[in-house]
Amino acid sequence: MPRLFVALPVPEEIADALLALQSGVPDARWLPPENFHVTLCFAGEVQGAIMRDLEEELSDIAGPRFTMALSGVEQFSSGKQPRALAATVAKSDRLDWLQQKVSTVARNCGIEVERRKFRPHVTLARFPSGAETGHHLAQFMASHGTFRAGPWIADQFALYSSRSSRSGRIYTEEAGYGLSF
Repeated sequence: MPRLFVALPVPEEIADALLALQSGVPDARWLPPENFHVTLCFAGEVQGAIMRDLEEELSDIAGPRFTMALSGVEQFSSGKQPRALAATVAKSDRLDWLQQKVSTVARNCGIEVERRKFRPHVTLARFPSGAETGHHLAQFMASHGTFRAGPWIADQFALYSSRSSRSGRIYTEEAGYGLSF
């Protein structure tokens, strides 16, 4: 069963700006640029019939292109244990609208969607359990807190599958959907 998620791809020039941030934190597992994206909905492990339904239903979402930008960095933690470093996506009503539409479609296909507040971001690094980041993480946050990239036009979103490999996760675009008006 594939693990699926729906996301907005990050253009090459934005990926290049994100790559420039990836250093200075020991134990960080930096993501490769081909894995940069803004997740709209994580579907998890999905059976074939539900995947086909999701692919078809996502094609019914019709929405406008919109402008996106990155503004700052943040860390995700479990208690005191860091889990990830990310670039924050600037507030966008159209992005929020698209995320709600995608989540509704996923729920209608029988997928259990997380109900936590949508915090759009691009993950830069993940940390293994027990990572020793010390002052390096605080230094990274202080140094890159004013990071900005973009704007760019979000003109498509995609359904991706994810599989594990020795070098990390490999994401494959299963279907793409244009935003056109």
